[in-house]
Amino acid sequence: MPGGDYSAIRGELLDGLVRGIDHVGVCVANLDEAGRAWSALLGRPAVDREDVASLQTSAVFLRMAEPGAVELVCPMPNNPGLTRFLGSRGDALHHIAFAVTDIRTALARLLEAGVPLIDREARRGAGGHLVAFIHPKAMGGTLVELVERTSQRTEGQP
Repeated sequence: MPGGDYSAIRGELLDGLVRGIDHVGVCVANLDEAGRAWSALLGRPAVDREDVASLQTSAVFLRMAEPGAVELVCPMPNNPGLTRFLGSRGDALHHIAFAVTDIRTALARLLEAGVPLIDREARRGAGGHLVAFIHPKAMGGTLVELVERTSQRTEGQP
């Protein structure tokens, strides 16, 4: 199996901006069934179910040590990307998300370095937080999400 292409990644692009892993995203066909199974496995409730229109997804979280979580993400109708993903891989690991202190600065650094991005500007994701995705081809096939948590959520929410 050939290795990944990491040629766009040079220097310390996000140095000083990354707080840690925000969540690991698992794409699932059925949130209710997957939520029950993941909840049983981890001993954590599936919480904060939300439809995220801007991403055409429905999501639920299983909270671990803050800010870490497992996010179960399911495509809403008219989401061809996640529908194709499920068709080719079934329920599977979809992305890893890193919490950043300043998503606009992170994106500016990545753009300047020529890193392929899905999002050149942040958009609202689950919990109303700002999110942006680095194209998988930049990280050897792994989809990376950046998350800047906003203050509009109450305690205990994503």
